[in-house]
Formats: sequence, C-alpha cells, structure tokens
Amino acid sequence: MIDYQSLRFDYKRHADQDAAAPARHPVVVVGAGPVGLALAIDLALRQIPVVLLDNDNTLSSGSRAICFAKRTLEVFDRLGCGDRMVDKGVSWNVGRVFFHDEQVYSFDLLPEPGHERPAFINLQQYYVEGYLVERAASLPLIDLRWNNKVTGIEQGDDGAVLTIETPEGDYQLQAGYVAACDGSRSNLRQLLGQEAKGRVFRDRFLIADITMDAHLPTERRFWFDPSFHPGQSVLLHKQADGVWRIDFQLGWDADPVEERKPENITPRVRALLDSIGFEGVQFQIGWASVYTFACQRMERFRHGRVLFAGDSAHGVSPFGARGANSGVQDADNLAWKLAAVVQGDAPDALLDTYASEREYAADENIRNSTRATDFITPKSEVSRLFRDAVLELTKRHAFARTLVNSGRLSVATVLRDSPLNTPDADTFAGAMVPGAAAADAPVVRADGSTGWLLRECHGARFTALVFGDGEAAERSLQALKASELTLHTVRVASGGAEAALATQRYDAQPGTVYLLRPDQHVCARWRQPTAAKLRAALDHALAKA
Repeated sequence: MIDYQSLRFDYKRHADQDAAAPARHPVVVVGAGPVGLALAIDLALRQIPVVLLDNDNTLSSGSRAICFAKRTLEVFDRLGCGDRMVDKGVSWNVGRVFFHDEQVYSFDLLPEPGHERPAFINLQQYYVEGYLVERAASLPLIDLRWNNKVTGIEQGDDGAVLTIETPEGDYQLQAGYVAACDGSRSNLRQLLGQEAKGRVFRDRFLIADITMDAHLPTERRFWFDPSFHPGQSVLLHKQADGVWRIDFQLGWDADPVEERKPENITPRVRALLDSIGFEGVQFQIGWASVYTFACQRMERFRHGRVLFAGDSAHGVSPFGARGANSGVQDADNLAWKLAAVVQGDAPDALLDTYASEREYAADENIRNSTRATDFITPKSEVSRLFRDAVLELTKRHAFARTLVNSGRLSVATVLRDSPLNTPDADTFAGAMVPGAAAADAPVVRADGSTGWLLRECHGARFTALVFGDGEAAERSLQALKASELTLHTVRVASGGAEAALATQRYDAQPGTVYLLRPDQHVCARWRQPTAAKLRAALDHALAKA
C-alpha cells in the first residue's frame, strides 16, 4: 500500500526554462491540491493542454478535508477516479446528534433509493490528492511541475506572464488564462493585491486522527456540551484504514502548542471513549492539529485573465464539509467554460459567469457555515440559552430539529439566477429547475442493460435527456436532429421501476427534454422543444445570446 503522506515528487527541469522567450500555454493552473488537480484533469479530458504548477513536492499530511459529498463524487466519476475514491472511502448517510450524553435525534441524508453514490464518503485528503495525481499522470496533456513557485505576474490584453521560482533559478511563462487554486494563503491573490474579506471566528478546535481496537457504526456523531467535554462540542467520524477523526472545540483561550501535545490529547480521547462504552479500549494518536477559521471570500473571483477557485477564492468553517466540496465544484464549473473559450466555441464573456455563479455559491456556503458556527459556538449567554432550549425540544418535537445546526452538510448550489439559464415556458414540478445539478437515477439502455443517468451523460458536451417513448418522444428527437447541434442524446425510456424514478425526479412526460450543461447543471427544459428553441438555449448557455 502506498503511503501517500510520505511521497516526494521529483523536481524536473523543463525545456521552457531554457527558452529564449517565455513559452506560451493556453492554461496554467497554480496549485496541485484537490481543486487544481480536478481542474487540470477536467481540462485535459476536454483536449486542453495544461501546465500545473505546485510550490512544493508533497501531498497533504494528516486527514484535513475528509467528507466528500455525493455531488463531488459525481464530478470525480466524470474525471475517471470516482470508483477508486468510493472503494477506499467510508460511505455514510446517517448522522446522530447528542445533547449532554443523550441522543436527541438522528437523520438520514439519503433517505430515498435510486442513487449510485452515497450522501458522503469519508476519505483522508492525502488519498484524494494521491488518486488525482495518479489520474493526472495518465493524461499526456497535463504537465505537472513540482517545486515551481509563482513569484510574479503581469497581465496584458491577451494573457499573463508568470515569473516562476525553481531550485535551479527563475524563469517565465506566458499563459492565455491562469487558474489560481493555491489555497487559503494564495500567493497569486497577494501578487494581484487582492484580499478575502469576512468574519474570523474567535475559537479554536483540536483535530486528532486516532486508530483504535473498537468497532462503531459508520455514521457521523456530534455532541453538544457532553459530560466528557463540558461546555464545548465534539464531532466523531470514521475514515479509511480504521482511522477515526475527532474534533474537539477548545475555546479561544486554548494554547495551540500545548493542546497538540499527545499527553494533552490522550485524556480527551480517553474520556470520549469511556463515555460511549469503550472503557479500556487501546488507541494510538496519529496526526493532530489545532485550528481557527474564518468565513470569507474575495469580492470577485475573476481578475482579467486570472480566475480564482477553491480556498484561494473563499473560505468557510469546517462544519458542513463545504470547503473541499465547493472547491471541486468551482473546478467543475470553470473547466467546461475555459475549454469552450480556449477552443473558440464561446466568447470570453462566458468566464464572467464562472465568477458570478461561484460567487453566489460561495455566499450560500458562507451563510450556511456561519449559521452552523454560531449555533455550535454561541457567543453570548442569550444565544446559548436559545440553543440549549432548541436541543431540549428536539427530543419530542420534530419542528425543533429543523433549527438544530451541527453543520448543514454540503449540497450542490442551485444556480437559479444564472444568466446561462433559459427560463421555463412550460409548467414543471419538482426540484430539477434550470440551474439545478441533475439528479441521478437508474436507467435502462437501448440494449436492455441497466445503468445510471449521470454516467450516460457526456463528459465534455451538452447532453439532451429525452424522456419517454411513442410519438411525442419521436417529435422531440426530430427537433434535436433538425437543430444540427452536436449534442449528446440520452433516451430515458418509459416503463419499469427503473424508468419511473427518473421520470418522477424530472417531472417528465413523453417528449420532455432537459438540456444539461457539461457540468450536469440543467440549463433549459421543454415539454416539446423545437429546433429553434434548442439552438437559442445552447447559444444562451454559451453566453452567445
């Protein structure tokens, strides 16, 4: 088994370092974390050559981001490494919430059948990065350069010139576009004189990864004010390799250096295990860290030829697993747009919609993250009294459970007001509105075999979902043909339990057509489209209208 935390990647001198004039590349991605790697892979799969620069030569150490949501797993499926992530990760849907030492309620994040992926997997970030690095290495259009640190940038009308520091000296590169995926301490953000603004939370949390000789159900456990850690909160998660992740709230006055010491972590873990019936169970402490956090973002994610994604653009508290998940969804949004612009299929203005859509998503994530943090860490006696009263009520009253916030977990943002959407002209019910991420469902293929709807969609093109059979469906197929658009068409047949779920989720009738963007967000839908409406919707979705 590969120890991804100890891997070291070789710096290699590149011919660009000896070029008389700076070599030009269509896209340079800065930062080989989960976001930069996902973006580079996505671009390469769309036939865009990518230079990927990273300022060191290692993957992350410690578990760090561990909760990867269903929508992110669907993105990883499209990138060709979803199966690996799910096979290694720990899948879970159930969460339990405790007040003092009593369970007040539980929840199921995926209560309905007919989804290929679980609500979440828990997988240490170093595995996610390692699998993405290996996927990137299999794609010849990705040029991954370790120990290449960007120290300067100058922008012009047709691109940017980057100054890059290496162990063998500096060199320069020209880039048509630059994607800044270089994390919360983004060097590129500083070089452009930009900053992320928002709210810093005066609290500290200890993360500890432990291995132990105990078997607990695979679920999320969250305690408010337990007897083993009074006045604070505790979160427990299972990860791959039998590693357990524990988050202890410490309070603002805690000493980060002292709290990281094993002799101070051990009694906290011991008290937790004893309280849940594992007295005497042996455990070992692995990685540990003490952190504070902020909910903040850059005002704008696009600055000329530079586009910011992931933690370089926005940051949230860890409650709700919105950091890495929203970053991967940034990459998912940016890749198809960048490819369309570079390949001449869309105007540069399409990239403005990356910024506006993901700024909107960042605001939603920050709003949810801030609410969760305020509930978990009340900053006044009145706030604490309200929170504790709500938790008491949850034992008997369902309405109170909707007020509890131990981290509303990450879901894909519905881009309702995106300028790329075509407004409905027909009446539809359900959640699959223009701007929503397409819901998965079982499908029956033409040859009678079964599969999954999102797997049938095209990874690099717009997809038309055509529902039902008979005359109405044939008319829709004829309209698609007459439009002469290079769309990928998926037939969603009628009949059988498998087809019923897809039909229900999309409120479909025979002949209903949904147009999905390459990132699988709905951008238009019709009961019976015409060729002209299809062409207009595609132009609209490419910012040509």
